[in-house]
Amino acid sequence: MELDGAIGDNDDSEEAADLFHVIGRQVRLLRERAGLTQREVGDRLGYSEDLIRSLERGRRTPQPEFLDAADDLLEAGGLLRTATEDVARARARARVKHPAWFKDYAKLEHQAVEINFFSTLTVPGLLQTEAYARTTFMSRQPPLDETTIEQRITARLARQEILTTWPSPMVSAVIDESVLRRAVGGRDVRQGQLKHLQHLSRLRSTTIQVLPMACEDHTALEGPFILLTPKGRQQLGYVEVQSVNRLITDAEEVRILAARYGSVRGQALSPHKSLALIEELLGEL
Repeated sequence: MELDGAIGDNDDSEEAADLFHVIGRQVRLLRERAGLTQREVGDRLGYSEDLIRSLERGRRTPQPEFLDAADDLLEAGGLLRTATEDVARARARARVKHPAWFKDYAKLEHQAVEINFFSTLTVPGLLQTEAYARTTFMSRQPPLDETTIEQRITARLARQEILTTWPSPMVSAVIDESVLRRAVGGRDVRQGQLKHLQHLSRLRSTTIQVLPMACEDHTALEGPFILLTPKGRQQLGYVEVQSVNRLITDAEEVRILAARYGSVRGQALSPHKSLALIEELLGEL
């Protein structure tokens, strides 16, 4: 299931991107000066290696708590901490634009207090690493041009900020085991994605469950879908298959999807056992 987004060509977005690239280069130089790897910085600050890599490349918006913690860890003397206000202003000015067919969902997702994924094809876009997302976009037919690929990767990663900002929505995902076993992008990409899921599963607001391949039948065999609840509004559904997408607002249809999600979630492994399986798959690589 691919939920895409593109960055508009407005000056504010470009200025914000330039700022994030500058901060990313500063983080990389300070990290290298401290003799630390991206993984070591991530481990010490409680972030994934992929997130540190994305921040250094300017693909992720540096959050205030990261800038504060990194400033202390890397002994930056306030260099990173003082960028907090600049980042906030840049984010306020920049506007992320999405394709017309995606705008409604993107807006609702940003406002959501709860998001539930059932995924049978790929890891949900909100939980993907940069490398995994790049593979999904690179494999498109007809092919996407390089500029569009970069724009959509940046937009997808920007959407993921809701997972680490406060208050964050309650996110749950039931992912078919076959998705985790498929070597999308090769060994390194798959390993990075599994590690990222391992990290996300430890967030208090995120629950990841794996539907085992040994499950002989379940109520959602018709395919993947998303349920989301915007603040102050009724729950909605979203489905997308082969570039055909639909936002579901009919109460009865949403009720049926919710019932299916509840059922399939009950058939999935518990969060604890799901994490154990993810770690087992990592051990096999």
